[in-house]
Amino acid sequence: MSREIISSEKYPEKPHNSPAVRVPGLVFCSGQVGKGPDIKAGTVEALSALKDVLELSGATLESVCKYNIFLKNMDDFVEMNKAFVAFLPDPKPARTCIQAGRLPGGPDSIIEIECIAQV
Repeated sequence: MSREIISSEKYPEKPHNSPAVRVPGLVFCSGQVGKGPDIKAGTVEALSALKDVLELSGATLESVCKYNIFLKNMDDFVEMNKAFVAFLPDPKPARTCIQAGRLPGGPDSIIEIECIAQV
């Protein structure tokens, strides 16, 4: 099976991971972090970055099959959902959401979102 690394100047490869990996029919996007100033803004920030990475791979938000969401604080779940639902088209994909002890990107990181999409 062939794997293609998806990266750009804005979303470069890192020593430990790639922004996305495309295999025939699917793209696996690494988590993108949102810092806020609040969970709604952080959610939009993370989804906007995922949208950019998906477009680099030939996919779109409409082609996402599964999201994994990691929240710094599960008390943000209701407000995160408001931003998430408003940002995405119907029908909504499958999704998991958990509280994470600590997110990458420093202490200001409040959400991380990763996804799998069809291409």
